[in-house]
Amino acid sequence: MTNVKLPRRTFVHLVAWTAALPAWSSRIARAQTYPTRPVRIIVGFPPGGPTDIAARPIGQWLSERLGQPFVIENRPGAASNIGTEAVVRSAPDGYTLLLAYSTNAINATLYDKLNFNFIRDIAPIASISRETTVMVVHPSFPATTAPEFVAYAKANPGKINFASGGNGTPPHVVGELFKMMTGLNLVHVAYRGGAPAITDLLAGQVQVMFASPSISIGHVRAGKLRALAVTTANRSAALPDVPSVDEFLSGFEASVWLGLGAPKNTPADVVDKLNKEVNSALADPKIKARLADLGSTALGGSPSEFGKLIVDETEKWAKVIRAASIKAE
Repeated sequence: MTNVKLPRRTFVHLVAWTAALPAWSSRIARAQTYPTRPVRIIVGFPPGGPTDIAARPIGQWLSERLGQPFVIENRPGAASNIGTEAVVRSAPDGYTLLLAYSTNAINATLYDKLNFNFIRDIAPIASISRETTVMVVHPSFPATTAPEFVAYAKANPGKINFASGGNGTPPHVVGELFKMMTGLNLVHVAYRGGAPAITDLLAGQVQVMFASPSISIGHVRAGKLRALAVTTANRSAALPDVPSVDEFLSGFEASVWLGLGAPKNTPADVVDKLNKEVNSALADPKIKARLADLGSTALGGSPSEFGKLIVDETEKWAKVIRAASIKAE
């Protein structure tokens, strides 16, 4: 039998390739078989809210495409921090996911002490949607446009109350950003949730709110509230006749976003598989229409793009929270 002598460089490359083969093969096998059991998507808010409503069609899509239940599990409390920490402490195996929300970026500065670092401890999978907030007033308010509102508020400093669902909630920080960029003196009134805040706005007890579409659009369409503007850079498909704040206040953009995350060190092949399926869901006309009904626009993109969004939003709201001296309740 003849011995074949390989050149040293070829031999070294062959040994290295052979050594890497088991890990490479296991990654392929894991990606092909995942998931083999039910997956939990933790939502840090109660059932029936906008985050919960948005999570369910994505969970159903993943269940149908990947052959295992993707179960929505609500873990409300501490402005979503309880649910987020539960995911951070979970095994990084792709079987416990987080419905990440704008509050995660806000909380990084709002809370002095958290048991986790959101940017460090959560691996971004995919952004799902971006939702506007709607600047709404009671129909009796003496302004029919946002510029008229600003003029009236400047003539009546400290006499206009703006409502939110609590200190540090998205409607609160959006309102504070609006105050900063217009130089207005508005008085913040914090409620325990968006529902009681919108109830008092409907009753004329407060004058303005930067409200979630899910609790405001129905009242706008019924003529019970007047929409002055939306806060995304562009107009919302749900309220196409309502201008954006940016149309009269250049550079203003404020929105809430949703996405899917996992504990850090979750295998990259699992993250990539989930990213691919979420992007497929967001391209589906029925999913896009469902999000549009909620006043949202489908986003999608790569894990790194979602990671950049999280970092940018964390820095943006940190400036507002510090400037307005907002403290957690």
